[in-house]
Amino acid sequence: MTKTLTLPDDEVAAGAPRATDHLYLALGAGAPGGARWDLAGIDTVEIGRGAEPAARAVRRAGRALRVDCPDPWMSSVHLRFERARGHWLAVDAGSRNGILIDGARQTRTAVRDRDVIEAGRTFFLLRGGERAGVADLDLAQPADDGRPLTLDPELGHELDELERAARARVPILVGGPTGAGKERIARAVHAASGRRGPLVAVNCGALPAGLVESELFGHRKGAFSGAVAAHPGLIAASSGGTLFLDEIGDLPPAAQAALLRALEEREVRAVGATAAVEVDLRVVAATHRDLEAMIATGGFREDLLARLAGFTLELPPLAARRVDLGLLAGALLPPDAVLAAATARALFAYPWPRNVRELARVLERAVALAAGGELKPAHLPAEIAQARFAAPAAGDDAAGDARRAELVRLLELHRGNVTRVAADLGRVRQQVQRWLKALGLDPARYR
Repeated sequence: MTKTLTLPDDEVAAGAPRATDHLYLALGAGAPGGARWDLAGIDTVEIGRGAEPAARAVRRAGRALRVDCPDPWMSSVHLRFERARGHWLAVDAGSRNGILIDGARQTRTAVRDRDVIEAGRTFFLLRGGERAGVADLDLAQPADDGRPLTLDPELGHELDELERAARARVPILVGGPTGAGKERIARAVHAASGRRGPLVAVNCGALPAGLVESELFGHRKGAFSGAVAAHPGLIAASSGGTLFLDEIGDLPPAAQAALLRALEEREVRAVGATAAVEVDLRVVAATHRDLEAMIATGGFREDLLARLAGFTLELPPLAARRVDLGLLAGALLPPDAVLAAATARALFAYPWPRNVRELARVLERAVALAAGGELKPAHLPAEIAQARFAAPAAGDDAAGDARRAELVRLLELHRGNVTRVAADLGRVRQQVQRWLKALGLDPARYR
C-alpha cells in the first residue's frame, strides 16, 4: 500500500522539495522510452487505447487524468487508478484482456509502490511520496546525445546537478554497484565539460601489481628492467581532457599517495625521472566499494577521498530503476524490436544482480536468437525467462513489521550506511531514507 508522506513544517520551511505521487509508463507496447505524470490534485486516472496510433495523448479535467496509449491489445477504457484514503486502487474498467498486478490477474486491488501493473502490453508503476520534478515528463523518443536519462525524479535531479558540475573543474566521484553504468556517467561528464583533450579510462583493479605507478605516472627509458622506451603515463595522457579512474578502491596504498600528490600539485613525476611535468587534470573516479568503510580499516586514504569527492553521485542498482526499463530497453534494442508480453513481464520480475550491463547482454542475445521476430521468453536465459514476482506480504501490519526488522538488520550489518542498505534492498537511497523516517529509525545510532 502506498502512502503520501507529509513533510515536517521545518523541512518545508527550509525549502525541501514538494512530495507527490507519480504514475509511470515504464514500458509501452512497441514503443521505447517512458513517461511520468505528477498526480498532485488528481483522484482518478483513466487509461485506454488512444485514437492516434503514433502518439500518447494526455488530458486533465478537474481532478481526473486520461492517458491514451498506442497499444492495440488495450481496450478503449481499460484501467482506472482511484485514490482512496491515502493509497491508490487499480480497477479493471471492463477491459477485454483484463489487468495484471505483478503477473497475477486482478479486478480491484490496492497498489503498492513496487507493483507492476500490466494493461494490454503496456506496463505501469505508481509510486507515492516522491520528490516532485517536471509535472509531466515524456521521454518516448529521447535524444541520442549520450546523456544519461531517467524518469526517477530524485535521480533526475542528481543528474541535472551532475551536468552543471561537469562544466566546472570539480572532481566527481561516482558510486554504485558493478554494471550500473558508471563509465557511461564518466563519458557524459567528459562530453559536457567541453574539454578538448581525450577521455582516458583506467581500470585501477586491472593494473599490473608491480607496474601501477609506471602505468599511471609513466617512466623513463631504463628506469627498471623491461623499460626499453619512455612511457608518458595515463595521467599525463589525459592532460587537457578527463581521467576516469574506475574502481578507485582497488588502487594500492603507495599509488594512492602518489595520486594524491598529483592531484594537489597538478604535476606528475615519471618513474626514474628527476623533474615533474605539469598536467591539466580533471578527474572522474568510480567505485562499487564503500570507501568510508575502507578508510576505517586503513584500506583507503581519507585525504584522497576528500580530493576526489568534489561532487558525488550514487547510481542505484537496476532493480531499483524499474521505472526506467523502457528507456534502457529503447536504447539497447533495434527500433523494430517487439517484446512479447511474457518477455516484458520477465524483465520486470528479474532482480538484475549484474545491473544494466547484464540487461544489455540479455537483450543482445534475444535479438540475435529472435532473428527479426518477436522477442519471446525462449530467447532469454532460463533464469530470466522463469523469473517471477516476489509474493506480497500477508498484510500491511505484517509487511511494516517485516520491513522494520529488515532495515534494522541491514543498518546493523552496514553500521548505519544507508547507501549500502539501499544496495542490498535494490532500492534508491532516497526511498530507504523515507522508510527510515516513517519508522523512526536513525542510521546514526548504528554507526
